Amino acid sequence: MKLLDRINQKNKAAAGSPQPQPQPVQAPVDSLVVTLETEKAENPKPIELPKEQVIEPIRKKQADKQRELKSVLHKRILQELKDEEVETIIPKLDGMAMEAIKEDDSFRGIVDRKMVVEELINDLTGFGPINPLLLDEDVSEVMVNGPNQVYCEKKGKLILTDITFRDNEHVMNVIEKIVAPIGRRIDESSPMVDARLPDGSRVNAIIPPLALNGPTITIRKFSKDPFQIEDLINFGTITREMAVFLDACVKARLNIFVSGGTGSGKTTTLNVLSNFIPNDERIVTIEDAAELQLGQDHVVSLESRPPNIEGNGAITIRDLVRNSLRMRPDRVVIGEVRGAEALDMLQAMNTGHDGSLATGHSNSPRDMISRLETMVLLGGVELPIKAIREQISGALDVIIQQSRLKDGSRKITNITEVQGMEGDVIVLQDIFVYEQTGVNEAGKYIGRLVPTGVRPKFYERLENSGIHIPPNVFIEREG
Repeated sequence: MKLLDRINQKNKAAAGSPQPQPQPVQAPVDSLVVTLETEKAENPKPIELPKEQVIEPIRKKQADKQRELKSVLHKRILQELKDEEVETIIPKLDGMAMEAIKEDDSFRGIVDRKMVVEELINDLTGFGPINPLLLDEDVSEVMVNGPNQVYCEKKGKLILTDITFRDNEHVMNVIEKIVAPIGRRIDESSPMVDARLPDGSRVNAIIPPLALNGPTITIRKFSKDPFQIEDLINFGTITREMAVFLDACVKARLNIFVSGGTGSGKTTTLNVLSNFIPNDERIVTIEDAAELQLGQDHVVSLESRPPNIEGNGAITIRDLVRNSLRMRPDRVVIGEVRGAEALDMLQAMNTGHDGSLATGHSNSPRDMISRLETMVLLGGVELPIKAIREQISGALDVIIQQSRLKDGSRKITNITEVQGMEGDVIVLQDIFVYEQTGVNEAGKYIGRLVPTGVRPKFYERLENSGIHIPPNVFIEREG
């Protein structure tokens, strides 16, 4: 075979066999990262933020704008309507708000006009931002901790609300609106005040420099229609047998002391007991801030007075107790005993003023006896402890212990008879007690109010007064 033929044959064989493919060259890692970043830039995916991060700025902007609109309207009211009555201003507020929104486009689509107008009405006619809470019948207490934090109590539980004030001055304006009508004052020289609302609700206010978070208000509301004994029975605070017993004690003119912690319902119970007093008796009530709502016709209400700006003119509970004894009272009802007035109260109970009622702070009936001893000593009278205890045992007949349980419910946990002295010790005997048996799944306490089976020593006194209590009241019912 010629050389030329062999070369052609070799070329044909090479053309018929598969050609090797070129291997791809691997790109460096850095170049891959650059490619990926380029693809992300060309096709970006939306970044999902938490809802709170999206909604919170919107809420803040809305709140700021609503405050700004309120400020605008406040200025217009002062400029254009300052000489008009509140009743004539209120109908014009909605129109003024619409006009302000038209003039400033930044308010459109973000401001709730109706809410702004409602807040303005509350400022003009009520007590500012907390007015809706005061009108809510389910709210029992309102707590303002400076301008940015407002709590309320509903069904025994504390709840943080979304209500805020503009600033400290806004809170101060509300405080002034509360205390001015009853002749009280609050300023840096007198930074604490006790007051009441027109419906009798109790108010305490304390301001800087004592309150570091800003002006602080605590309001304990009272029902527009005072609670009756049936209400306490329905709430589970008391049983019907206990109610029958207490009714008899009040009508038989026994001296009764209601003790308990803060917020346990002492004043409510005192108010209910006071309603057992016959309508033909003259009643003198003595309080720091008038809260009692008695239904009788012949009631004289006395209220203590703080010192004036010069530090003079203070009238204490003790002064009022002494004065009340010259007012020919059939009953003396003291809202709260917390100091030297305890001695005057005990002396009054021991010198013919039977049927008196009072309240005080303590954790148990025995603790209340100890606190009364301490309060008598606060009067500056140096008496032997035995003499003080004799005064207490001779004055008091019944101690009612009321407690606020951890689940928010209020119970009368003890009705205790003061039986007298044995040696140097005051003898106490429980007539009714609260027995807790457990806690349910909802965190509510399970328990019952039961008689101890002991008939009080003053039972004959009740019978001699023409008041009959069925013996089964003191016997625990089966089931």
